[in-house]
Amino acid sequence: MPKKYTLLVENEQGRLDKYISERISDLSRTRIKELIKDKNILVNQKSEKVSYKIQAGDKIEINVPAVKPLDVVPENIPLDIIYEDNDVIVVNKPQGMVVHPAPGHPDHTLVNALLYHTKDLAQSPEGFRPGIVHRIDKDTSGLLMIAKNAKARESLEDQLAHKTNKRIYWAIVHGNFNEENGTIDAPIGRDPYNRKKMAVVENGKKAITHFKVLEQFKNYSLIECQLETGRTHQIRVHLDYIGHAVAGDPLYGPRKTIKGHGQFLHAKVLGFKHPRTGKWLEFSVEPPEIFQRTLAELEKSK
Repeated sequence: MPKKYTLLVENEQGRLDKYISERISDLSRTRIKELIKDKNILVNQKSEKVSYKIQAGDKIEINVPAVKPLDVVPENIPLDIIYEDNDVIVVNKPQGMVVHPAPGHPDHTLVNALLYHTKDLAQSPEGFRPGIVHRIDKDTSGLLMIAKNAKARESLEDQLAHKTNKRIYWAIVHGNFNEENGTIDAPIGRDPYNRKKMAVVENGKKAITHFKVLEQFKNYSLIECQLETGRTHQIRVHLDYIGHAVAGDPLYGPRKTIKGHGQFLHAKVLGFKHPRTGKWLEFSVEPPEIFQRTLAELEKSK
């Protein structure tokens, strides 16, 4: 159902979005920004920017349209839940599972499984990705944080935006390194020659990946990557850019590569502040069996 609110500013000060979020608990800052952008929030019958500074006497009218019907069907798909409370879920996504429905993948996604597991997931304006605050690719395995309510969603998205959370990946990549660690600072945008791919492009969004070499084998290496930003396909694009494409990557890697079920990339460590308590939570999971078996085979080939 759509909702309407009216707020009268007395002597408060500050940004419009912050003022509203402190008075209407059902609305996250992210949702408020979307409502302002769509002109569903008016100040003195005028559309204002998110950064508008409220003044005494301002009349704020808020129209919250009904969320688009959720046409995602709950499915009884097993989940590897690492942690869960009233605000967040941390799940270990298997390789081969899409995070949320999209063209070509209408079902059998992580969201379908989450909806069967719980009714408490933060709403999303699109309706098809409740609870989802960040994604990993279909054939990337590992840890994801899920928001169960609006305030948790706002907190987790804010941590992602301000780079205060922790995300560490393991990757088996082509080639060997002369250096023990490094940083790739190269902007990422849509590949101008292939719209299905991302690429390092001059006018792309800022993207930073830090890496550390853990072990080297014949023609391959095991590295650890820490994300400072979270662009689409960031690790895969950055590693291909420096000549060390992720092994098994069907989109960015060479044809001659290690056989598997897609790229050998695993979200191993996830850390963030709990949205309610502020306590630091950190989790780590081992890579899937095929990843570990491949490492063992590479070790033998040294």
